[in-house]
Amino acid sequence: MEKKEKIKAVALYSGGLDSTLAIKLIQNQGIDVLAIHFYTGFCITETKRRRGEKKPDGSHYMNPALKYAAKYGFKLEIVDISEEYFDIIQNPKYGYGANINPCIDCRAFMYKKAKEIMEREGAHFIVSGEVLNQRPMSQHLKAMKIIEKEAGVEGLVVKPLSAKVLPPTIPEQKGWIDRNKLEGIVGRSRKRQLQLAKELGIDEFEQPAGGCCYLTDENFARKYQETISVQGFITRDDLYLLTIGRHFRLPSGTKVIISRNEGEGNFIKGLKKNYWYFEPVGKGAVAIAKPIEERNLTDEEIKQIADLVARYCKTDEEGKIKIKYFSPQTDLLIENKEGIIVGNKPEEKILESWRI
Repeated sequence: MEKKEKIKAVALYSGGLDSTLAIKLIQNQGIDVLAIHFYTGFCITETKRRRGEKKPDGSHYMNPALKYAAKYGFKLEIVDISEEYFDIIQNPKYGYGANINPCIDCRAFMYKKAKEIMEREGAHFIVSGEVLNQRPMSQHLKAMKIIEKEAGVEGLVVKPLSAKVLPPTIPEQKGWIDRNKLEGIVGRSRKRQLQLAKELGIDEFEQPAGGCCYLTDENFARKYQETISVQGFITRDDLYLLTIGRHFRLPSGTKVIISRNEGEGNFIKGLKKNYWYFEPVGKGAVAIAKPIEERNLTDEEIKQIADLVARYCKTDEEGKIKIKYFSPQTDLLIENKEGIIVGNKPEEKILESWRI
């Protein structure tokens, strides 16, 4: 008797409720599922976790994909796509969403990567937790078709939460999965997902629901656009720096980034050899500075940055504090500077005029 082929799938897994439910629905039909979590460098939770930041309640951030894959017994592979993803952000064929989120290009890119893993694993199809019409840019039917065509996965992507209101996929047509055991959810309401979570024993999931991507964040987008307008371009390092700290632009054009918490402070300290670096003699916020062109900071700029740092440190009764500063250790900056300067808290109107 010929042995029946074991059907396998790979699933795009964010760690959110929708993708968790999607995997459960497919697993319940006897399909082996490998969950794939793509690291782009712009997941808010994962970025904060890597920096060692803590939540307001003092607990550490956790990668939701790691957390819930472990809880629900999913096989998980984390794939770093951050190097290639930079090009997607810079040159999206289908443009941006409300901010600088290239949702259609992003999804197509992830499907391409998922297809490579599917073929490597000898799997038969891809699973996605997308819900029809849940998000305006990438989750309407026309966009879904464009994404699958761009990725070369037409008919191979099963969306278990909306399957009954979407055209039948190859896995359904071939009888690998039963369409009748899938869902027909449409829109942004979470009512059916919450009900389904109870039915499937999903008793814990990430709250609030929704994306955790810096690229959809309005403040991030504003800083991105400001960088482009001043520099005329943006580097990969610039993009990652936009995810941390308070941002200021001096009248000279020099960018200053000041830490908001201990995790960001530790991250900024790690950049000391790459940028001008400022820290208080005592405890408090630290900063890096980046002139538009590679050069030494002027004495005026050093004083302005020291004043900015003083604003976020414990100062004396006159609003003063000693600030240590160091220039980056590069061959181009032969006259390396380091020293101590007194920072004075600037007037709020000056502070706001520099804030990005």
